[in-house]
Amino acid sequence: MSETVPTVTLDKRPPVPGVSLSRVVISEWTKFRSLRSTYWSLISAAILMIGLGALFCLGTASQAKGDQPDRIGVVDPVSTSITGFILAQFAIGVLGVLCITGEYSTGMIRATLAAVPKRLPVLWAKLIVFAVVGFVVMLVTSLIAFFIGQAVLASADLQVTIGSPGALRAVVGCALYLTVVGLFGIGLGGIIRSSAGSIAALVVLLLIIPILANFLPSSWAEHINKYLPGNAGQGIMNTIPNDAALSPWVGFGVFCGYVVVVVAIAAVLLKRRDA
Repeated sequence: MSETVPTVTLDKRPPVPGVSLSRVVISEWTKFRSLRSTYWSLISAAILMIGLGALFCLGTASQAKGDQPDRIGVVDPVSTSITGFILAQFAIGVLGVLCITGEYSTGMIRATLAAVPKRLPVLWAKLIVFAVVGFVVMLVTSLIAFFIGQAVLASADLQVTIGSPGALRAVVGCALYLTVVGLFGIGLGGIIRSSAGSIAALVVLLLIIPILANFLPSSWAEHINKYLPGNAGQGIMNTIPNDAALSPWVGFGVFCGYVVVVVAIAAVLLKRRDA
């Protein structure tokens, strides 16, 4: 009596691909573009940038053509046209916060981290997606704000061209600054994990503390103000030398240093804390 030898069928299907940063980036891009808050925040930032810039340029041109042109002081045509960044930064910062705190509020972060057990690629992917999209949108917005602003200032012969000294650096720097503000928001969101708390922290660091610093004794203020996050980063948009501020690229580097520290803390906490 012969025995039947069981046959073994080898599974020749390709192995399931592992989790790679590129795949996580694609996943985060899908989430980022599927949220309505993304579009509303970017549109709000663009409107604030262009609208307020044009409004400030209109006011400056009107004063220059009026009875008291000396009231406008020294005009920085480039900075005036992109003044809208003052409010646009909060729209961008809030979007950065929501990129990560939104998942904590809905509980989706558990599924995300289950799919990416190493965790840190999730944070890197969010930063990459936001940096690319934020910079492209804000660069286009900054250019539009600049050209519209210069067209308005031309009525008072205050306009400059994009090729004027420091103009291109300021316009591109505006987009860089706003992008880094969004990354700052992601870092704060990763640390605090609450939308309200993270947004409050962002406003305090970029707006409230610089205002309060102005009430310090002048001997302290001149040494402290220029190193505050917002003040340091915004120097990249100036085309007129300012002895009270850091040089454009040094100031922007200081601001990026703050963001690196915040993101590093968020990365450590992401690894150590439960979802």
